[in-house]
Amino acid sequence: MDPRISIVIPVYNEEAILHAAVVDLRERLRPFDWSYEIVLAENGSRDRTVEIAAELAAKYPEVRFFSFGEPNYGGALRRGIVEEARGEIIICDEIDLCDADFHRRAVERLDAGSVDMVIGSKLLDGSADERPLARHAASIFYNGLLRVTLGFQGTDTHGLKAFTRRTLLPIARACVVEKDVFASEFVIRAYRAGLSIEEIPVRVKEKRPPSINLVKRVPNVLKSLAKLTWAIRIKG
Repeated sequence: MDPRISIVIPVYNEEAILHAAVVDLRERLRPFDWSYEIVLAENGSRDRTVEIAAELAAKYPEVRFFSFGEPNYGGALRRGIVEEARGEIIICDEIDLCDADFHRRAVERLDAGSVDMVIGSKLLDGSADERPLARHAASIFYNGLLRVTLGFQGTDTHGLKAFTRRTLLPIARACVVEKDVFASEFVIRAYRAGLSIEEIPVRVKEKRPPSINLVKRVPNVLKSLAKLTWAIRIKG
């Protein structure tokens, strides 16, 4: 029988924290008594991430993994949502967060039937962004850019989110960009489709430095953002 909840987590060069993060997440989910799966969306790792993911999948029946084949956060996340996740509720998480408290609050809201998507915002009033100042400032700048270029209505697109699979699956399939900007397109298209979306504040504290250098990401992000702006504003 398929699990009710799928937790999709992109992973890239995470050998240092992968095993501990998954084991800890399983323990913190235990009190919820959920039927769930953890889907590790590996994408292009050059370390022991694939080996560790395979060991976790062999040991824990609720853990599965797949390899996307190249370093592509958005592509792996999209495949996890569209092709791999089996639950009626999908939670997108980050391996350095694995925020079970967000999972609980989001599922409660989705079960109440009042929203289609819940976003964990690190920029909303009441949130706590404990990352380095440069990363916090980059998030503020990026989300401001989304508001100016695409009319984004919220405060955050990247990171924790939960949604009903049936409602959001067509949105994920319609997305045209991958890599870092897929998460933004996914959320923005959900807003533009008139879906009911609620942001809730979260606490963000990194367990390790970013696996991809922030400066090196900028050209690809800007290129993808230009493509997304054309796709949404010109083509609709």
